[in-house]
Amino acid sequence: MRKRYSRSPEGKIIQSALIYTAADHGIDPRGIDHDAVKVVRRLQQHGYEAYIVGGAVRDLLLGKSPKDFDVSCSATPAQIRKIFRNSRVIGKRFRLVHILFRDKIIEVSTFRSCEAEGFKNVYGTIEEDVQRRDFTANALFLDPLDNRVIDYVGGVKHIRKRVLQPVIPLSRIFREDPVRIIRAVKYAQAGGLRLPWRVVRSIQRDRALLADVPSSRMTEELFKILSTGSASGIIGELLRLDAFRYILPVPAELARSDKRYRQKFLDRLAALDRARETSSGEADRPGGLDRKDLLCFFCADYLLDFGPFADQQRIPFREGYYAMKEFLQPVTPANREVEAALREIFRNKGRLLREEPAESDEDRRAGGRGRRRRRRRGGGSNGGRASSGSGAASPAPKA
Repeated sequence: MRKRYSRSPEGKIIQSALIYTAADHGIDPRGIDHDAVKVVRRLQQHGYEAYIVGGAVRDLLLGKSPKDFDVSCSATPAQIRKIFRNSRVIGKRFRLVHILFRDKIIEVSTFRSCEAEGFKNVYGTIEEDVQRRDFTANALFLDPLDNRVIDYVGGVKHIRKRVLQPVIPLSRIFREDPVRIIRAVKYAQAGGLRLPWRVVRSIQRDRALLADVPSSRMTEELFKILSTGSASGIIGELLRLDAFRYILPVPAELARSDKRYRQKFLDRLAALDRARETSSGEADRPGGLDRKDLLCFFCADYLLDFGPFADQQRIPFREGYYAMKEFLQPVTPANREVEAALREIFRNKGRLLREEPAESDEDRRAGGRGRRRRRRRGGGSNGGRASSGSGAASPAPKA
């Protein structure tokens, strides 16, 4: 391990970062996306500093396979755009560059200044950029060409201790962006990291701010949670911290008032996590599951057993559609996604949605024998409730 030095504002030479070599950090270079390496190499060849940053470095240190690889560099968006023809500039608050490959996008940002606030695009140095990141585990810089990790904030040490520590002061971190509450819980659960008590206390103090997050942003956060493979743990922890009611009030209140629903809901999400692990992944369908499938897991138990149709044999499609939309408020997935999810629930996809998600293998075998006996006697096994009430479901109204 080596050290990086810089000058303080007073002109003194001080240690600013630790540099972990391949022997120190143990990252397997085969796990690094080759297109991200190409982007870093091109930027460095043009004389710019460039590193893989954020969650990809965190996941590599945790021995996991990152889903996305982001790059941060000293080049401005205009300079990046000149180097890469297959790119586009996005964003208003802070401009980013998306470099387009056949099956992925590499997002490239410019080092941000501490003065970059609101809609000002103020660029800075790597030392300034690291201070604007949320947690130390996400504030690490990996140079894939020589396999070095540059650590300004003790992130490697915190990852090894399995603790999630903030970079931004707790008096500001969640008030500046309440969605960081969701991300803190997500990073902790997905990475097996512990939330320190002072972070938990700050979450409990600021959790009501989540109610003011725009619905479009909250919609994306919900689908990110459901796609992590740790949805049950993340939502369970948000429920425990009493933060989930500011994200999705209806399921949160039902989970608070009905222990049976809470357990079944979390068991269903655990089944989703298992399905995501075992399904074959595709570029636009993490774990082989699309948004329709994620909504099926999230809404099925409410719609079939705990919502307004719990005592009905048939669910009219139109009423079921509106019930799902109300259940998901203020999250607003596309109407076509809600329609498709509702049809999947009605079709009882793979019988998964009509099985108890927490049943043991022995119970499942016994249930299978019982269903076979009922079929031999001429009885049905999937019940009449998961039905639209007619042969073909009518399209949902425009909402």
